[in-house]
Amino acid sequence: MNYSATFLSLLKDRQSFLQEIHDRKRLHSKISALLLCSFCCFAIYGGIVGSFHSPMQALSSAVKLPALYLITLVVCLPALYIFNALFGSQKTLAQHFTYVLSAASVISILLCGFAPVTLFFVITISPIKDYAFYQLLNVVIFALTGVFGVTFLYQAMRPADEDSANYKLRLTILRLWLGLYGIVGSQLGWILRPFFGSPGQFEWFRAREGNFLTGVWNALANLLGSAG
Repeated sequence: MNYSATFLSLLKDRQSFLQEIHDRKRLHSKISALLLCSFCCFAIYGGIVGSFHSPMQALSSAVKLPALYLITLVVCLPALYIFNALFGSQKTLAQHFTYVLSAASVISILLCGFAPVTLFFVITISPIKDYAFYQLLNVVIFALTGVFGVTFLYQAMRPADEDSANYKLRLTILRLWLGLYGIVGSQLGWILRPFFGSPGQFEWFRAREGNFLTGVWNALANLLGSAG
């Protein structure tokens, strides 16, 4: 099985790739290839992100970043499948999983595209003075790649039968699920933190306090305060 060829077909020939999922062709081979390749891409970017702090943080982030995206997928997938099946979708669970995994793979590819940019800042800025800037830089990168991934999934899973009675309802379900996916992913990322590591110390995990939005707000406040 050529894993890289499957991954590249998603990148270069998305329409044919998605049509094969729609036709239920080679789903198991696609799932295996996407799992392996997306895990490697997430691990590479996670390692670069964590290297800003220390080798141990690089190792920790290389494991936790793939876990973040794949656990979020597993947690949210049943709701999408059950509601779609309840309101007329004929797609199997394997098809749903392949669609969502494809979106996660798109995100992993985009993160690898940003990897040289992140590595540049790892090399050129101070781990102590520029910590808040580095946090926000990566939040922006994660948000941007996430938007592209969600957009890809929306276009891939948007119901095609516009004349069906449940079309609008299924479209609404998809939109609500995409919002749920973003919320669960953000909160799970907060639970699995740190990915960047705090200056002067290494931690595998931190105490569960606050949430993702408060963390972004604090980092922005710290950045603006140091700039002032």
